[in-house]
Amino acid sequence: MTIRAIYENGVFRPTGKVDLPDKAQVLFEPRLVNAGNTPTPAMAKIYEILSRTYDTGQPDLAQRHDDHQP
Repeated sequence: MTIRAIYENGVFRPTGKVDLPDKAQVLFEPRLVNAGNTPTPAMAKIYEILSRTYDTGQPDLAQRHDDHQP
């Protein structure tokens, strides 16, 4: 079972209904979730690299897509 929760004031508060008996002990390993579609610093760097453009001097690179073929 997966339970989403928010950590607030030292307490994990579930964001939805939890199907567990009251006072049940559980063991979990918290994993941060990207809730606002804000990229992590690592993903932001990847997006920045992928957004770079280069002037190759070729007006239509698609025209040369088979140049590597024998």
